[in-house]
Amino acid sequence: MQRLNKWFVLVLVLSLTGLLEARQWKLDPAHSSVSFEVKHMVITTVVGKFDQFSVTFVSDKDDFSDGQIQATIQVNSINTDNKTRDDHLRSADFFDAANFPTITFVSKRFEKTGENQYKISGDLTIRGITKPVVLDATLGGVIQDFRGKTRAGWEATTTINRFDFGLQWNKTLESGGLVVGKDVKITIRAEFIAQ
Repeated sequence: MQRLNKWFVLVLVLSLTGLLEARQWKLDPAHSSVSFEVKHMVITTVVGKFDQFSVTFVSDKDDFSDGQIQATIQVNSINTDNKTRDDHLRSADFFDAANFPTITFVSKRFEKTGENQYKISGDLTIRGITKPVVLDATLGGVIQDFRGKTRAGWEATTTINRFDFGLQWNKTLESGGLVVGKDVKITIRAEFIAQ
């Protein structure tokens, strides 16, 4: 009877361990991007991106409703195709990359709101300032590639007020508008491979 009890405990422990080990999804950086858009002098939009970033994505459910995400962006990798502007963005006027080298996002809730539609709530940290944000996310699909690996594609957007995160530099135009807009739209396109 005692051996039977030990066997039962072993099976139970192994079962619980399996439940606790959530499925890992590895980012495919060659098919992923983090970009942003901001108004310049009210009349046009400047687009930039970050060339270096990492994302951990964990989910067991087929509908991803239990998803958990952690993302880290390297500020020095900012790229707007203009060296002078990029250097200014790295400076203390904006991101202050020397003192705050990373931007991070940690999800707290992954809510399915419709077919392939999600709200991902979490904490965004820029320049050491953490604020709650909500990403509007779309699951592009889940497929098997030609090597038999399962891939999932996502696109998520949010808009933040840069002043909330200490990105305070600005000049006012004679017309009253700002040289650099306060609202920044962030777009993440990510492709993951199931591990």
